[in-house]
Amino acid sequence: MATLDQVRAALTEVMDPELHRNIVELGMVHDLAVQDGKVSFTFALTTIKCPLRGQMQDDIRTRLLALEGVDDVEIVVREMTDDEKHAVFGKPDDKPHASQFNHIKQIIAVVSGKGGVGKSTTAALLALSLRRQGYDVGLLDADITGPSIPKMLLKNPPHPRGGPIGIMPVESGTGIKVMSINLLLEDPNQAVIWRGPLISGAIKQFYEDVHWGNLDYLIVDLPPGTSDASLTVMQSIPVNGIVMVTTPQSLAAMVVRKASSMAAQLDIPILGVVENMSYAVCPHCGKPFEVFGPSNAGELAESMGAPLLGRLPIRPELATLADQGEIEAYDAEEFASLAEKLVTLTR
Repeated sequence: MATLDQVRAALTEVMDPELHRNIVELGMVHDLAVQDGKVSFTFALTTIKCPLRGQMQDDIRTRLLALEGVDDVEIVVREMTDDEKHAVFGKPDDKPHASQFNHIKQIIAVVSGKGGVGKSTTAALLALSLRRQGYDVGLLDADITGPSIPKMLLKNPPHPRGGPIGIMPVESGTGIKVMSINLLLEDPNQAVIWRGPLISGAIKQFYEDVHWGNLDYLIVDLPPGTSDASLTVMQSIPVNGIVMVTTPQSLAAMVVRKASSMAAQLDIPILGVVENMSYAVCPHCGKPFEVFGPSNAGELAESMGAPLLGRLPIRPELATLADQGEIEAYDAEEFASLAEKLVTLTR
């Protein structure tokens, strides 16, 4: 029969893949007991939404069941308390921090499976429509290597200035608070050639070190796909829900399902699906044409268990205004009902 020391030794072989330390050293193992061939303990994760918890639990069971006399393993999962986190990672400093003074009611991430589907445009127009309805809105550009929000919203964007407790976001003409890596670069055409950890760190800073103040909605424009940056947002920022952006092509729908799968694994609700570039309207006869093929947005939304928030047309004038930094001059008529649906869903 395996002893408590043997069980604990086996658990020291289980590594947290992100922190590169074993789970015993990290203080994740609590209430360990061995009785009648059964090992039981509480597994305290740094975040309950950890996408790798299943992988670690499988590793735990494999190693423990390999011990002589162990035929059952019971694992109770919970999140670490603040004191437990401080014991492992150290306490934060005591100086005033921007996040202490931010009061954000709803954080909505705008996500796509692939690039080129108009995700950033959708995020910007969603923020604009909410602002026009009287809400206090912020727009966080989390696409660090491909930022486009400042170009669309700000004709001559200033650099953010430092405040007494954090970085002050830049405000657009209608009062949307904006933060993007492009606002910090001397040359907006300069490439941001960073590895994953630096990108993830910048995103966390844009949320924690920026003095957003009181917001009804913070819209987060994520980079396409399911990379480090997307994972950072969904794990480090308390996202209330996700809006998925796709286009009629089956390829776009296939890849957006991958992003949907990621959201499901992290237990973040999908608030709805937006099909962008769904059709174009003939300027002469007013007839709609499905340029990229018939819509499959309804079926896609149904497969995700989410509502279809809207089908958006191709508007040449929108592209022109975005290129000129004047997207707030766009009437965004089709976004008004979309924003209203979103408000209803987040009440």
